[in-house]
Amino acid sequence: MGFFAVVSPPAALERLRDALAAREAGREEVPLAGARGRVAAADTLARSDVPGFARSIVDGYAVRAQDTFGAGPEQPAYFELAGEVSMGRAAGVEVSAGQAVTIATGGMLPAGADAVVMLEHTSELGGGTVEVLRAVGPGENVMAADEDLGAGQVVVPSGRRLAPADLGALAAAGVTRVEVFVPPRVALFSTGDELVRPEATPRPGQVRDVNAVTLAAALERDGARVSAPAIVADREEELGQAIAGACREVDLVLLSGGSSVGRADLVARVLDGLGPPGVLAHGLGIRPGKPTVVAACGQVAVLGLPGHPVSALIVYEVLVRPLLRWLAGEEGRLWEPAVSARLDRNVPVKGGSEEYLRVVLSPGEDGLWAAPVLGKSGAVSTLARADGLVRVPASRRGLHRGDAVEVKLLRW
Repeated sequence: MGFFAVVSPPAALERLRDALAAREAGREEVPLAGARGRVAAADTLARSDVPGFARSIVDGYAVRAQDTFGAGPEQPAYFELAGEVSMGRAAGVEVSAGQAVTIATGGMLPAGADAVVMLEHTSELGGGTVEVLRAVGPGENVMAADEDLGAGQVVVPSGRRLAPADLGALAAAGVTRVEVFVPPRVALFSTGDELVRPEATPRPGQVRDVNAVTLAAALERDGARVSAPAIVADREEELGQAIAGACREVDLVLLSGGSSVGRADLVARVLDGLGPPGVLAHGLGIRPGKPTVVAACGQVAVLGLPGHPVSALIVYEVLVRPLLRWLAGEEGRLWEPAVSARLDRNVPVKGGSEEYLRVVLSPGEDGLWAAPVLGKSGAVSTLARADGLVRVPASRRGLHRGDAVEVKLLRW
């Protein structure tokens, strides 16, 4: 496979998914308190109806709906006040024809009633009489016993990443533990004789290992279990041993550096020598991020990212993150959140490859505006200042002020 026989990120992801088709993710059961951000490994069913009893969704009076028909400001209906529903207790009163019962939001609907008149549409006249100024229909302002969730109903489908609202729904349905996929395990290596750890003082010609920090933080944010990042020298034997050892322990190996022509295709050679299927693509059709190696060693994905911190993090966002979600068992959510905005200036682009512009968002009277972050492409601070990325198709030769763009959010 020739160097820079480029493929798109979606095509690279598809090749990886095909190569790893036999992979089986582990499963475990965890309490709800430890389930946020995990991916459900099976359909999770409600153990009981929710709310479990018919209840009012407003403050007002429980009535028989038919007794209110025709009521209005000019011709009110009058009801006998028959009691009150206490919160947190079964309704101890029954509604008969022409009667009304005081009820608060969340209170249990008493027997005989099938609707609730909102407090705003009533008046208490004294002497146990309630005036109703508006008619209600059967079921109005009432939630049925199983209207939110029914026992046996799927609350969370398999493949869904659990958000706080999902956990609340599970708790309401009586589910306290949930089966989830084991998070992907990731080994992270930086390659290069010029690299030193961030806490070290670089000597002339050396630089701090930025990718170890940014990529580890991104992986942890996305729910992966990351081994301690390591720096590996630009030597084929040492690099091969490190990757081979990691492939026995993890689901994904991420390397940064060593993927371009200047490093003599070191990573690509090593990966092709580790066993089938080897290198699946060498080069992504994006800018920045073109010198990326996509490979698999057995059922382990191995990606060689550019050493350039900006390029490495952009490749992470457009390729590694959706791959990680797939490895985690997540389905139907390999895309990323985006917002619509307008460019605040003309932007020249080279064309020929997808380009990712770093932009800062700001509100305007007619919506969000996106301002390109100025600076040399090699400046990592340009990505740190950005709110998101704008994907420019390979066919475009430039963007103009006022053009509508989709901004892939980085800070979410």
